[in-house]
Amino acid sequence: MHKLLVTLIEVYEAENYPMDKSEPHEILQHIMESSGLRQADLAVIMKSSSGVVSEVVNGKRAISKAQAKALGDYFKVSPSLFI
Repeated sequence: MHKLLVTLIEVYEAENYPMDKSEPHEILQHIMESSGLRQADLAVIMKSSSGVVSEVVNGKRAISKAQAKALGDYFKVSPSLFI
């Protein structure tokens, strides 16, 4: 009974409140704002230069697998959020 209720709620929400898929850099921006982190902090976490971090945060450069893993480890989330 519980699984049926969950499934019905998920279907209802998907139909009535669809969510657009966020881009990896948008997710990163949101997490940065929520955590109060600056790009300089990310440079240390991602082991990248400030220029690379700026390009990543602004969506001009994709997040590499190694950077996604470092971000996932730091924020305790799945690295797939950033890829």
